[in-house]
Amino acid sequence: MPTPAPNLDDRDFQSLLDDALRHVRARCPEWTATQPSDPGVTLLEAVATLVDQLIYRLNRVPELHERRLLELIGIVPYPAQAARTEVTFLLSAPQRQPVRVPTGTQVTAVRTGDERPPVFTTTREGVVLPAALAYVLTAAGGPLSDRTAELTSGVGVAAFGDPARPDDALYFGLAAPAANAALLLQLRFDAPGYGIDPNRPPIVWEASTDEGWLACDVEADGTGGLTRDGDVLLHVPTKHRDRVLIDRRASWLRARLLGHETGYVNPPVIRACSAVAVGVTVTAAHADVMDPESLGVCEGRPGQRFRLERGPVVAGSGVIEVDEGDGWQAWPEVATFADLDAEQRAVRVEHDEVVFGPAIRQSDGSMRQFGAVPRRGAVVRAAGHRRGGGRRGNVAAGTLTVLRDAIPFVSRVTNRRPAAGGVPAESVAEAAARTQIHLRTRGRAVTAEDYEVLTREAAPEIARVRCIGDEQGLVHVVVVPAVTAGTTPRLDDMRVDRDITQRIAEYLNQRRCIGARVTIESASYVGVTVVAAIRALPATDVELLHAAAVAALERYLDPLCGGPAGTGWPFGRAVGHGELFALLQPLPGVDTVDHLALHAADVLTGERLAAQDRVDVPRNALVLSFAHQVRVVV
Repeated sequence: MPTPAPNLDDRDFQSLLDDALRHVRARCPEWTATQPSDPGVTLLEAVATLVDQLIYRLNRVPELHERRLLELIGIVPYPAQAARTEVTFLLSAPQRQPVRVPTGTQVTAVRTGDERPPVFTTTREGVVLPAALAYVLTAAGGPLSDRTAELTSGVGVAAFGDPARPDDALYFGLAAPAANAALLLQLRFDAPGYGIDPNRPPIVWEASTDEGWLACDVEADGTGGLTRDGDVLLHVPTKHRDRVLIDRRASWLRARLLGHETGYVNPPVIRACSAVAVGVTVTAAHADVMDPESLGVCEGRPGQRFRLERGPVVAGSGVIEVDEGDGWQAWPEVATFADLDAEQRAVRVEHDEVVFGPAIRQSDGSMRQFGAVPRRGAVVRAAGHRRGGGRRGNVAAGTLTVLRDAIPFVSRVTNRRPAAGGVPAESVAEAAARTQIHLRTRGRAVTAEDYEVLTREAAPEIARVRCIGDEQGLVHVVVVPAVTAGTTPRLDDMRVDRDITQRIAEYLNQRRCIGARVTIESASYVGVTVVAAIRALPATDVELLHAAAVAALERYLDPLCGGPAGTGWPFGRAVGHGELFALLQPLPGVDTVDHLALHAADVLTGERLAAQDRVDVPRNALVLSFAHQVRVVV
């Protein structure tokens, strides 16, 4: 389907002529002969005809010309950003030798229908190293005690004090760090503990790091909170490091009790324990690694462009090589040629084009070369660039389960968290829309809108940004990551990665006004629970109506695609009782909405407040669906 022509100016011949006559009457009141037969009017008609034709021609300027015109004022469309997530590779059985997951390993989702599922590629190597347990310590309301010898001799060891108290802990010392590992702790008890809810044990598992103790993700707890023999599958943080505890150097893990009262009637007594590594977690990006592609032969002129057949290129992944007769040499990718001299090798990768440095005429008439130019006859190729990016990569947790590249001893793969950060390449029309603010800011942050535009320049992969000032003069830049829209993400998935916030902070620090204090933070979220009773029409499928009602609520209360406009819930907008009635009533199969109550919920603790007609939202916050309860009756 052809792209519709832009409408830069919607005035036609008659409106142009009317505007001219109106200006004539206002500026030259002595000119009263404005009939069509007047020579002056004939002249205005001729000018209006020329302008009408000019508008017609401008509306048909090719997109390529518009792109080049934008480049003249420093506007380049943002490239596609690839979604990223952590992918866990699990072994079929523990191994005595290291198992390597190579860089570039590809995983994907189960194919459904005709659409090709998104492919993710690992960005670094992962290694499953054998684990060995060296020490076991306990802390029961006092100093640490080494209980390794007792366990080795078969004597049972109480994991906590009697009675068990908060912050009592059981320590496991590994012979080497298990950073990014999926670790299986195998525990056997003489006297398992009891008195707690095994589905919600008051225990947090933590790992020693240079920054203190960081929580581990617990995928499965077969011990039910140390109440029976079983295995605990932990995912160890990246920063797992050695630490000295009572003169014992090891890489420590611990199970620490929480709460004011732990609930244990008797503490568990451990008979035996061991640790084995059963997997590794690595970072993967939504991108296919392309085979080397020949781009052509250089003409030796500045600013030469080569088009990639397999594009678009994911930002920062372009690997361009040039052979000038002395073998293939890599030319690094740069964001701009402005700071380069004529000898520095560099290229720019724009969407699906490779660009070499231009030559610019200076004020004295001379030509200055920005970046080196390959000599005439040199061969250019793209070697292993990555193609991908876009919102398709923002997949939900547990989606990437197909291993495209077989790895010995690896039985399954999955992403435990949703992928985030996938943003499509900016179109020329979208780039043109931000021209005015770009020319006004000139790389300086003064107004709230300036901060928002510059934040997007620093991190195009974020989904939303809002700048808010307070009475103390502090500037709060609130950012929202790009996650799977239309789902109900966890609160942890809605936090922006630390490396992204640091990148934004460094970028804004160079462009803020002197004295301005700027903070970069993830948005706050107010949980909203809707309790509704719906009466269905006769012969209506109750289950389908229930699913449709819950889906409508989750979609409307979505931070990214919800709200009245469907573009994301507005920052600081309250949730009203009546608008949700209006949302549910038109659903197919609904007779009446008999009851509807709104509850604000704490997304951290899950605590739900009393019913109210309106849930207020702070100005730096968004709403998040939280466990809606919908009952459908016929």
